[in-house]
Amino acid sequence: MALKTTMLDAIKSPADLRTVNEKDLRQVADELRAETINAVAVTGGHLGAGLGVVELTVALHYVFDTPNDRLIWDVGHQAYPHKILTGRRDRIQTLRTGGGLSGFTKRAESEYDCFGAAHSSTSISAGLGMAVARDLAGEKRNVVAIIGDGAMSAGMAYEAMNNAGAMNSRLIVVLNDNEMSIAPPVGALSAYLARLISGRTYTSLREIGKQIARHMPRSVEEKALRVEEYARGFLTGGTLFEELGFYYVGPIDGHNLDHLVPVLKNVRDAENGPILVHVVTQKGKGYAPAEASSDKYHGVVKFDVATGKQAKAKSNAPSYTKVFGESLVKEARKDDKIVAITAAMPGGTGVDIFEKAFPERTFDVGIAEQHGVTFAAGLASEGFKPFVAIYSTFLQRAYDQVVHDVAIQRLPVRFALDRAGLVGADGPTHAGSFDVAYLGCLPGFVLMAAADEAELVHMVATQVAIDDRPSALRYPRGDGSGVEMPEFGVPLEIGKGRILREGSSVALLSYGGRLQECFKAADMLAAHGLSPTVADARFAKPLDTELVLRLAKEHEVLITIEEGAIGGFGAYVLQTLAEHGALDAGMKVRCMMLPDVFIDQDSPAAMYAKARLDAKGIVAKVFEALGKDVRIDVVQHA
Repeated sequence: MALKTTMLDAIKSPADLRTVNEKDLRQVADELRAETINAVAVTGGHLGAGLGVVELTVALHYVFDTPNDRLIWDVGHQAYPHKILTGRRDRIQTLRTGGGLSGFTKRAESEYDCFGAAHSSTSISAGLGMAVARDLAGEKRNVVAIIGDGAMSAGMAYEAMNNAGAMNSRLIVVLNDNEMSIAPPVGALSAYLARLISGRTYTSLREIGKQIARHMPRSVEEKALRVEEYARGFLTGGTLFEELGFYYVGPIDGHNLDHLVPVLKNVRDAENGPILVHVVTQKGKGYAPAEASSDKYHGVVKFDVATGKQAKAKSNAPSYTKVFGESLVKEARKDDKIVAITAAMPGGTGVDIFEKAFPERTFDVGIAEQHGVTFAAGLASEGFKPFVAIYSTFLQRAYDQVVHDVAIQRLPVRFALDRAGLVGADGPTHAGSFDVAYLGCLPGFVLMAAADEAELVHMVATQVAIDDRPSALRYPRGDGSGVEMPEFGVPLEIGKGRILREGSSVALLSYGGRLQECFKAADMLAAHGLSPTVADARFAKPLDTELVLRLAKEHEVLITIEEGAIGGFGAYVLQTLAEHGALDAGMKVRCMMLPDVFIDQDSPAAMYAKARLDAKGIVAKVFEALGKDVRIDVVQHA
């Protein structure tokens, strides 16, 4: 029996979409929504956001001449329908897998992905840059930035809008409002008003009015312009954006193509200045489980389409994120100065656990990492103990605040860096690769890395006890290793590591989550007749100099292993050895870290194997240092 042909089958690119009769766009959208649901059910990924912009995606590609016209999707996790319409439908079920499509927009993947985005609130800045480049080159094209209301909580978005408004650049911003409800209810009247004020007749009359007003005395001119602006703002709710220099259109129903298409056509054909189109949508639209629970279906693992039930990975160990959240709660019960800060990621960082116990001591600052860090510094300056729980990759956005507002003032802000190392399906944009290097160079910082979930408990307690300087604790994504858990954390001695397995010929010095791979490598080395020592550094700064020198003196080979970029833990070890003359004695030292490339998405195990930071890679490095080639034996043993 032949498969039923759909309208989507005939759409290989947006050019094909633009040949469709406008009355048939509803069917295209319905098929696109079903295709998106079926794809994410197989691969996992971000679901709710993509379902919320299905109609908007269809309308944008139908109205605008992509890829000549530029569409910039903020964050990019809502771009799955966009990928399906832009020639990647046959690969959509490879999303977020090794060798497959990225879960975000990616310039190397398609000419339709004009700007890569996986961190929030960059689209308007990038769009303004493209618009200015267009004007300088004397070219003709539209530039459209699609940004969610959540991303509008970041100061960067307003910085860009302020700049665009001041320059009066021709730029279109689509505000996808799916949570904040900052506008009056949408409906027939608001749709009519949006269509009216986006039309050329109204915009031309408005411009004529401005020109007339400019020939009046200044006081009269200002009042005339304000009357027009606030009259329209009263009807539509766009006064804030008007103050930033944008011509506001909306709000309109983002799921009604009869409203979307004519407004976007009007906006496309407008001639001057930046325009903001306010579109109201619903996360998870068209899929009942996602509509009913938008938070749980923002990001999903594989699920059953019929029931919405998500597959659960079986593990006997708790996740590092959960361990952090529960440990912080235990510490906070003993110390009322402890507070928790998150930047719009309470669930992803474990702060939601803390919030349930201490709602008045929990602060979600929105997608505003810069503000969050300085906010924490202010709390610390008044004697409180702020824990800034944040993904390693997102702390990069607040580096100046870490340096200037925390480190220079030596304020005891505690950073809990989730997602340290490689993170799997989210790929290089979310990997916690650089924090050891960029924090370790700051005077006074204490840097710790948890080798397992039990160590994480103790390190949270250690951070509570550090009250004279800033500290950072890093730990990986995913579940722990199943070690016995302590009931309460005990502060560790600052700057002291531990030896977990004694040997005599090869020393493996681990910093962070590769400790279990070091144990596996030690077993493999022992099978080859070598006597390995396994040590856990615990601290990168201050470094356990005594431990490092002992390992160097008592072993033929010293290997450092870390889940970070060059310039981190291994560099500190090498400097210490050099300063103490240990490298002059013919000591064989090798540093293992992430390679000097961005590693694309895959399973974490596959990514670490590619980085050669698994047990086989460690063994191979040992024999490389010894000048022996036993790669075949290593593979056979594995």
